[in-house]
Amino acid sequence: MGIDVKPYKNQDTSRKEQVTRMFDNISGNYDFMNRLMTFGIDVKWRKKVVKMVANTKPRKILDIATGTGDFAIMLAEIKPEKIVGLDISQGMLEVGKKKVAEKGLNNLIEMVLGDSENLPFEDNSFDAVTVGFGVRNFENLDKGLSEINRVLRPGGIFVVLETSQPENFPFKQGYKFYSKYIIPFLGRLFSKDKNAYEYLPESAEAFPYGQAFNNILKKNQFTSVQNYPLMFGAASIYKAFK
Repeated sequence: MGIDVKPYKNQDTSRKEQVTRMFDNISGNYDFMNRLMTFGIDVKWRKKVVKMVANTKPRKILDIATGTGDFAIMLAEIKPEKIVGLDISQGMLEVGKKKVAEKGLNNLIEMVLGDSENLPFEDNSFDAVTVGFGVRNFENLDKGLSEINRVLRPGGIFVVLETSQPENFPFKQGYKFYSKYIIPFLGRLFSKDKNAYEYLPESAEAFPYGQAFNNILKKNQFTSVQNYPLMFGAASIYKAFK
């Protein structure tokens, strides 16, 4: 299963190649744009995920689509033995590596270039896996989730933070206006890749959310699946186990 939305619609390259290029292009001001677009609320959402993971006392954590390392750095607060942050974009990782070094976390956090659909780890390698605003960028969602299940140990926790769609008036209408007009406008103002901030809301709209994504997780052998809507449904946390 894949989401058929690409950042550069006039180019005949794979979605994965285009997403990689897009994140390389926007890596320099990605953190600034994230805070701007979410009014900083995404930090609170990430803290909720960290708390869920902390409750399971994991020793080894994998953060997929780690980007500039926000999740990986926050997860360091729970003092695991090892955190691996994996991303397909070298540009995002370079920003993340600098942040990790500035925090003095090089001995704890390893930043790795890799593909979420072909993870370079052995079976049952991690006690916890997280993905923050990344699963909707998987070229093949089922393959990516299957790989996550493979590297997660039995009983391990998998937590996803992802955009979703408000369903109730007036939040549904307000969110659609904000996504369709405000986010692309901000992208044109502050980003050198305007396609990126047209693609991001389009991919969010196309991505299955709520019970639909719960069902996909169950299909890929995850159990005890629960989802928690945030900010009237603008985002959701999904918690599951292997």
